[in-house]
Amino acid sequence: EVFTVSSPKEAEATKILENTFRIVNCALANEMAIVYNKMGINIWEVIAAAATKPFGFTPFYPGPGVGGHCIPLDPFYLTYKAREYDYHTRLIELSGEINDNMPEYVVERLMEILNEQEKPLKNSKIMLLGIAYKGDIDDLRESPALKVWEELEKKGARVEYYDPYCKNTKWKNSIVESVVLTPDLVTSYDAVVVTTWHKHNVDYQMVLDNAKILFDTKNAVVSALGESVLSAANYIRL
Repeated sequence: EVFTVSSPKEAEATKILENTFRIVNCALANEMAIVYNKMGINIWEVIAAAATKPFGFTPFYPGPGVGGHCIPLDPFYLTYKAREYDYHTRLIELSGEINDNMPEYVVERLMEILNEQEKPLKNSKIMLLGIAYKGDIDDLRESPALKVWEELEKKGARVEYYDPYCKNTKWKNSIVESVVLTPDLVTSYDAVVVTTWHKHNVDYQMVLDNAKILFDTKNAVVSALGESVLSAANYIRL
């Protein structure tokens, strides 16, 4: 059913509002993930519990950032336009700042995880599991996984990736190909970082069974295999 509004202005404003709703709530989930981790509180369990409320709550989930051609961009058209009307859209801009910081936070968490294993991030071999901006597509626009990749390389890590939908990608003026996911290859990495939740074409059980460290920023492995994976010593969620 098509919902008709009074003018193209209202139609475009509707799109902006919907995307702004998402960027703000993504930022809230991400900020809660950061502060709850510091407090030793399980953000995923908290969201699941809050989602049982039949009204007043819409679940959003933390992750390595936001991507795509809508959420990271459209709200800032409004930010720009609002300045013509002498208004500063503080909530939108702060939400963008929080989300933009998530790739750096993911790398900081990975550094802490490796440090506990007496392993520095520099020269560590890291696999990114998924580089598309969302699951089961090949779209890389504004993908936070690419920003995680960049941050890792800044810290001296050696990065490769597996993505069943992105067989190759242009990276710093070179074409980089996805690795072929095998048990021996997974074992060779110091850590595997899930940066995209692909529901299909990823053998999460095999990765869990063979990874030295499996750092899941999307709760993908629990979603795929169930909560029994939480007992695995090598499995850590954002």
